[in-house]
Amino acid sequence: MKNFILLYILLAATYLSADDFFKTTYTFKNVSVNYLDWTSKTEKNTSHKDFTYLELEGGAGFSWGEFYMFFDIENPTKSWNDEASQSLHLVFKPVLNINLIENLSLHIQDYNFHSKEFYVSNLITGIAYKINTDFGLWIKPFIGTHYQSSTYFSGFNGYMAGWTLLYNFDIKQQKFSISQWHEYTLNRKNNLHTGIQGALAFLWHPVDDIATGLQYRYAIHELGSEKYQDAFIYSLKYNF
Repeated sequence: MKNFILLYILLAATYLSADDFFKTTYTFKNVSVNYLDWTSKTEKNTSHKDFTYLELEGGAGFSWGEFYMFFDIENPTKSWNDEASQSLHLVFKPVLNINLIENLSLHIQDYNFHSKEFYVSNLITGIAYKINTDFGLWIKPFIGTHYQSSTYFSGFNGYMAGWTLLYNFDIKQQKFSISQWHEYTLNRKNNLHTGIQGALAFLWHPVDDIATGLQYRYAIHELGSEKYQDAFIYSLKYNF
């Protein structure tokens, strides 16, 4: 699959000039400070602890596809040697969509988590379909195979399906947005349950460079626990 992706990009580069290949149809980038506050029920049923994280996020569209990535530093004031639930963690996730026909694309995403005692890479390769509307909403469902590399297991680990969406709207000349990412993990090794996780975010954009708001984070049979887990994330973003 990696060889196929490389071949596709090389062919695209052959038929497009360098200017056309790297010419963007849109770009965005921001940096944010976030505080994740687990609910008391989640803290009672799991080992999860509240934490602060810094995030760098960005993306771009091209004639041949789209690219998105975020990079998080969790517990930025801590070290690798602190207690596992409160130590320094690094998280990054690149997402690549390569156009096939119309709104259908080859979809690749790779979630990576690193701490002193544990790492995981969840590589999803499949297809996605972007649905655009005329009223500020787009949604992109996807499905693909799941290959996992981690401290405790490496190999094929079932399938993943889900979606991302974004809805931009105005109320009394104020700009707002609602976004969501949602994932199902299916047919995983040593786990008969379907894993579900995601987040629903509501942001206010008082000026072009600033956004602030709230996310509802949820998961079940994920994040190292069979229990239902939920949290609220408070965010302040700077767009640059």
